[in-house]
Amino acid sequence: MSHQQFQACIEACVACAESCEHCAESCLHEKDIAAMADCIRLDRDCAQLCWDAAAFMSRNSQFANELCRICADACEACGTECRKHQAEHCQQCSNACEQCAKECRQMVGATT
Repeated sequence: MSHQQFQACIEACVACAESCEHCAESCLHEKDIAAMADCIRLDRDCAQLCWDAAAFMSRNSQFANELCRICADACEACGTECRKHQAEHCQQCSNACEQCAKECRQMVGATT
């Protein structure tokens, strides 16, 4: 498959990575940072996997499917954690994670 066929997934991964980066940074400014520790950790992991998945799809890597499966799992975990917090940045991040997980699962299903 060419990278154009992955475009919706690439865009969802980039949007999710940006949202996770913003969420992690914003969590550092919350009153109870300790309560945000899991959120920050998952944001950082999810963002990195999303950046990597977008890059792998862009270059049509043979490992794109496997990375997108892991990315979807990370997005689901991050989205679930973010949903627990009332902060707007967490809610927006959760939405981006859910969309990215959906796109990654669709992409993997379309190429297997």
